[in-house]
Amino acid sequence: MPQIRFTLAGIMKFQILLALLVLATCANAADRQPNIVLLIADDLGYGELEIQGQTDDIPTPHIDSIGHDGVRFTNGYISAPFCAASRAGLMTGRYQTRFGFEFNPIGPRNEEADAGLPESQKTLADILRDQKGYATALIGKWHLGGTARYNPIRRGFDEFFGFLHEGHYFVPSPYDDVTTWLRRKTLPGGGEGRWSSQDGKLILSTHMGGNEPDYDADNPIYRNGQPVVENEYLTDALTREATAFIDRSHERPFFLCLAYNAVHSPLQGADAYMAKFADIEDIQRRIFAAMLSNLDDSVGAVIASLEKNEITNDTLIFFLSDNGGPTRELTSSNLPLRGEKGQLYEGGIRVPFLVRWPGKIPAGQVSDTPITSLDIFQTAVTLTASVPPKAQSLDGSDLLPHLTRSIPIPDRPLFWRVGNRTALRLGDWKIIQQPERGQGRQATAEWQLYNLANDISETKNLADQNPKKLSELLTHWTRINAEMIEPAF
Repeated sequence: MPQIRFTLAGIMKFQILLALLVLATCANAADRQPNIVLLIADDLGYGELEIQGQTDDIPTPHIDSIGHDGVRFTNGYISAPFCAASRAGLMTGRYQTRFGFEFNPIGPRNEEADAGLPESQKTLADILRDQKGYATALIGKWHLGGTARYNPIRRGFDEFFGFLHEGHYFVPSPYDDVTTWLRRKTLPGGGEGRWSSQDGKLILSTHMGGNEPDYDADNPIYRNGQPVVENEYLTDALTREATAFIDRSHERPFFLCLAYNAVHSPLQGADAYMAKFADIEDIQRRIFAAMLSNLDDSVGAVIASLEKNEITNDTLIFFLSDNGGPTRELTSSNLPLRGEKGQLYEGGIRVPFLVRWPGKIPAGQVSDTPITSLDIFQTAVTLTASVPPKAQSLDGSDLLPHLTRSIPIPDRPLFWRVGNRTALRLGDWKIIQQPERGQGRQATAEWQLYNLANDISETKNLADQNPKKLSELLTHWTRINAEMIEPAF
């Protein structure tokens, strides 16, 4: 048998090489920038999660775990009360009214040349990919332009799997293996109310006064730039794609925006989840419960993928809804808030907002500090030492000093404008102009004033009793509004 000889010089060289290898490994671990996962629910009401106080027997343990393992913000806001404008602010870190994205393109409006996120506006994906080499993916709903110039793969995302318009059916027609609830102007045979097929798998309702939008018209599922056929229930398909992205990208920092279309209409509950909630008598609420539970399990699968790839502690997770829930349409609850999707009362703009980063953000926090979805962009660029374009001043704040070192975020005005619907919050106080439903964009309304610390449900208008506070907030609103531009579409 050959003898292996060790010399002192050889041993010293081996030890030096080993030490250098260990140092290099430690340096690489220390230099790794965190992954950022942005989980967006669609039309999820403020009061629909167990962690938010929901008591309707729709368990949401996986979504809740983000807050239990990190922080739950009780005063988390988005920058608009509906999908597209809210996402425009979220993707750019700016009030979308700064660049004319004020309203919500739906249906064929998505295909018009001006109806999208202006190319002058850099997205968070642009910044992280081009400055820091992040792998970037958008999985799910885009709703920031339905033509080629606005495609997510042209807006900073390496990968895109999802759809471009405001909504999508969860399974293709004829809607196998689900129970489907659709809005209709008139029931079969005429009349109003509810109609159900004999097998109970299709329910039609006239309660909204119109037909279900044609979500899938000219709105296929895309993989990057090409349409694909997808037969899996869409919430599950989006989760499949997201976990696959994590699996193949976990060796480098990544930004994953997973924008579910649940629990947005059309209401379609998968059979297994419908059986799980068979004790809910109201079929509309039962379908909603099935969709929410499916979403919760999907969030659990994403968290499990991070754990499997041993990157849990390297990953900052945000979870929020894009706006408040449309109660009449979905049964979604915004309690104890007033109002719903489309309104600037709290029920339209205050949303579930959870943040988790194990080892960095202490678990079990509850923060009453008012924050906004615009803070996500500022937090991400500060964390990664990225630099937004000079022409793209940001409107958010870095949340990490508050989350990691309990440094207070100073009071700052939070601003909203959607045509003749306007609002501003500063500290505990809020002013709002909210014309009545159906009055149109030209209607005017008196300013209302609320103290949200004492009146979270906005029941007592204090404008007449406290004109000085009203004037103070109006001064802030007028100053900020002067910085905005007219809507582009």
